[in-house]
Amino acid sequence: MIFAVSVLLVAGVLAFVMLVRPRDVPEEAPASPVQHLEERKAVIYDNLRDLNFEYRLGKLSDADYNKTKVTLQNELAHVLAEIDRVTGGAKAAPVKPKPAAAVLKPEPLVCPHCGAKFEKAMKFCGECGKAMTGVEA
Repeated sequence: MIFAVSVLLVAGVLAFVMLVRPRDVPEEAPASPVQHLEERKAVIYDNLRDLNFEYRLGKLSDADYNKTKVTLQNELAHVLAEIDRVTGGAKAAPVKPKPAAAVLKPEPLVCPHCGAKFEKAMKFCGECGKAMTGVEA
């Protein structure tokens, strides 16, 4: 009796699994054409970060570090070139550098108590020792 019930149960499960109609299966969302490349780029950056960390800990010799770093950088360059090729080189507009402002020497700060002048902000006057109120250090 138990054997017959288990056979019917297995047959029912197999029929349920095998008789799934293609129209009942949901369609896959279209994947981005560069999704796998972006994932590979993230992995390479992680590997470079880990390599740098291990080198700083002294686990790698200079030769091994440089060889592995160059290999990862070359692979990253290929991945970035492939991303540019697939996306058609569409990038964000480059940021224009702002013109350099004229470097002005800050006016010396004056102690409100004794009139002493200082190059940088201080909490207390170097001459009289009183608090420089209104001055943030």
